[in-house]
Amino acid sequence: MVEKAYQQLAISMIRTGILGFGGGPSVMPLFRHEAVKKYKWMDDEDFGEILAIANALPGPIATKMAGYLGYMLKGKTGAVWAIICHILPSTLFMITLFSIVSILSSSKIIEGMIAAVMPVVAVMLGEMAYRFGEKTLKGLGIVLGIIAFASAYILLQVVHLNSGIAVVLFLIYGMFHFKLLAKWKKGGAMT
Repeated sequence: MVEKAYQQLAISMIRTGILGFGGGPSVMPLFRHEAVKKYKWMDDEDFGEILAIANALPGPIATKMAGYLGYMLKGKTGAVWAIICHILPSTLFMITLFSIVSILSSSKIIEGMIAAVMPVVAVMLGEMAYRFGEKTLKGLGIVLGIIAFASAYILLQVVHLNSGIAVVLFLIYGMFHFKLLAKWKKGGAMT
């Protein structure tokens, strides 16, 4: 008999693997639903922290999240199990799809299906971005939050800094944030 944690991991990772259209960040709301809402393996704050750390590491975000959730629940075996369950459905679908892609490549129906699913992905990403924005403003405050958003925008969109480097820079700042804030408040109170 399969242990309950392995069964839950399999179901949730297969579901994210099958329903995770768009890859990468667009799958994170599905992971959040499984880990936070459905199985309650963690809360929103923990999920946000893990997502931030996973984004700082190289490689596909969905695979890293699957591996982490499996490891958190069942150690190394759970990590391997979760990754296999997450990637197996899409791997099988890709093999099947690529074997018939030449027939479908010029189909207007397929183009329409892809175009129709894009708004759903955009709304899912927008909702997740809004929640992370709220969390940022709550953690940093409005002024520092807006400065952080503006800095991230400039670094990523204007300077075209690699997103991994930007995440590392913000992680480094985050390590010292509360100390700097306390020092600033103490200095501000003295004047």
